[in-house]
Amino acid sequence: MSIPLSRKISSLILKSIVALSAIVGVTIQIILDSRDLLFFTIQSNIWIGATCIIGIALMLSKAPITNWMYSIKLIFTVSVTLTSVVYCTILAPFMGSKAYTFASTLLHVVGPIAAIADFFVYDCYHLYKKWECLAVTLPPLYYLVFAGIGYVLNWDFGYGGHNYPYFFLNWGSPAGAFGFSDEFPFIGVFYYVVILLVVVICIGSLYIFIANRTTRKKLAKRDMNL
Repeated sequence: MSIPLSRKISSLILKSIVALSAIVGVTIQIILDSRDLLFFTIQSNIWIGATCIIGIALMLSKAPITNWMYSIKLIFTVSVTLTSVVYCTILAPFMGSKAYTFASTLLHVVGPIAAIADFFVYDCYHLYKKWECLAVTLPPLYYLVFAGIGYVLNWDFGYGGHNYPYFFLNWGSPAGAFGFSDEFPFIGVFYYVVILLVVVICIGSLYIFIANRTTRKKLAKRDMNL
């Protein structure tokens, strides 16, 4: 199905915003502390930024976009959505005035919003498989293993010399892996992981539902006009 020129132009603008936000935000964070590369925020922005740069190149060269490319875009859009949701709702409230620096705003707000907008502007011209809502869990699962290795090897994630990136991935907390505690963070890592995976699957399912419904409507309208 052909995509209207207006949507292509809008997508190019949105992809450029995502890529620029990722490049500037990641660069600033790495200059301030190279250990920030160990965080999901930085990695997810690199993934979606690189995907958008490739997308811009394909659109300008008028090269075909294959099904797996749409799938990759979906996966990384959901990942950066998770980055934004977790940061803005769980982490930022504990950080006070330091929560939304220039770089942080680019990586947690500007970039993710532009990526989500681009998905619904451009990628809603593709039919996704329902099972792809499970594929969006791959980056979080990878990061769980990545952070787990860091915990075992006692990597320094910064911010107080912690060997874990986020409080909900602290295997040595009072709640441990499967326990509960009256102290923060109250529940074990396992339960946080399950909650986040459910959230990711729900986000992926919602994006797929909206995209597929939009695409089917456009296909039906096109068929009626034939």
